[in-house]
Amino acid sequence: MSHVVLLISPSQITEMKSHYSSSLAAKLPPGSIFSAKPPLCTVTAYKSGKVLFQGKNAETEAKKWQKGAAVPKKKAASTASVNVHRYSPPAHIGTMSVIGSDEVGTGDYFGPMTVVAVYAKKEQLPLLKELGVQDSKNLKDPQIIEIAKQIKDVVPFSLLTCDNPKYNTLQAKGMSQGKMKALLHNQAIKNLMQKIQPEQAEAVLIDQFAQPDVFFNYLKGQELFQANATYLCTKAEGIHLGVAAASILARYAFVKRFDLLSEKAGFKIPKGAGFAVDEAAARLIHEKGIDSLNEYTKTHFANTEKAKRLYQQKYHK
Repeated sequence: MSHVVLLISPSQITEMKSHYSSSLAAKLPPGSIFSAKPPLCTVTAYKSGKVLFQGKNAETEAKKWQKGAAVPKKKAASTASVNVHRYSPPAHIGTMSVIGSDEVGTGDYFGPMTVVAVYAKKEQLPLLKELGVQDSKNLKDPQIIEIAKQIKDVVPFSLLTCDNPKYNTLQAKGMSQGKMKALLHNQAIKNLMQKIQPEQAEAVLIDQFAQPDVFFNYLKGQELFQANATYLCTKAEGIHLGVAAASILARYAFVKRFDLLSEKAGFKIPKGAGFAVDEAAARLIHEKGIDSLNEYTKTHFANTEKAKRLYQQKYHK
């Protein structure tokens, strides 16, 4: 999907809104003044003065407003403190064309593990920032859903989901969660590299969940992705918008799958791994049997034993 971003004056944005009055969308993306859907294009004007044109007719539609408009200047992503090692990224990583990779769902008892790799070209970084891409830890799920719906057609990405039955089978065979994550990251990055060929990213940046030597040891015997440069760092969502976008898309996929599990269970399943989760698991045992936990949960978590005890106390008095 092609896209164009223009920097437009407030008076011209008012004129644009009037021009598109017959095709205005009822629901507005975060930070926007209006959104319209003329034929084969979506036009979104933001309070910052930037206007995003997306779709097959993006360039044609944008040309109508290019007189007096400007192309926004690039801004580097913010930096964050990281652990230093030989795979640490350079200071200018935030301005590079990067494949960023991140995962979601590893600490949740219910729901799958999702990993996403995103290719964010340096030319797209201002657009991603304009669309609200940032560290997903600062966003609530409704915001993540809105942003993900916008960026999924802007950047190439690869999504992998490890559902609970597969997760539990691998864990029962002795595979650690760390190794599962490493395998998923490796495969997602390889899939994405295949998708963007013949183009190549300047680097790969992975949100670090293990020391680099441990990470690469997990991948021994696997066909490893081949990159111009590979970096790992903690807090990578604050280092490059590609990783932040990957985290948002991974969370979006996780939330959608989580909602399906709630629908199948017949009641709302809570996220995380606290007491509310134990209560929900006990209810699941009561209504669907102990074996149902394999489909819904990561059974090796301590929550399983807590849920069993709650089940006995609550439903077998």
